[in-house]
Amino acid sequence: MELIQQNSDLSAYLADDDVVDHGHPVVRERAARLAREAEDSYEYARLAFEYVRDAIPHSQDVADPRVTWRASDVLAQGTGICHAKAHALAALLRAEDIPAALCYQRLLHDGGDGYVVHGLVAVRFDGAWHRQDPRGNKPGVDAGFSLEGERLAWTPDPERGEADYPVLYAEPHPAVLDALKAAPDRPHLWRTLPTAL
Repeated sequence: MELIQQNSDLSAYLADDDVVDHGHPVVRERAARLAREAEDSYEYARLAFEYVRDAIPHSQDVADPRVTWRASDVLAQGTGICHAKAHALAALLRAEDIPAALCYQRLLHDGGDGYVVHGLVAVRFDGAWHRQDPRGNKPGVDAGFSLEGERLAWTPDPERGEADYPVLYAEPHPAVLDALKAAPDRPHLWRTLPTAL
């Protein structure tokens, strides 16, 4: 699949905003810690991915009712769904001048009762975008950082109505962000997340 930048200006994928707030002290502090452990930007990107994937639990996996959406809040509170974790990873990457985009999949809900939009991150190295899934591993889910080929949590099945969306966004898709901001808790969010983009 060919990935398509929504914004042709690569600097848009380094921007600091209200969601991917990499200028926030919480994000800067975490980025600085990770950078001290990395020999180069590739290793930093892998460490940032593994930190978000492993150190910040997916709120559904641990029955955490809190809803986070701003990257600094995800890092400070240590919780978030896939979209929030993607915002946190994008912020950590941008904090070290690594272009990062938000991208999405349409997947069947666990149990097959309808669809949900799943959030990913794409990182740019060597003139190409590489999608990553910091959702968090669990039985049946084994996502890893890779620039050699995708190691995402799920591969959409078009015959089941699932899809990869090729567009790379500099900012969260409005339908996703609106659902996150409006949700008083995760059970409510589960009922209101978009089913398609």
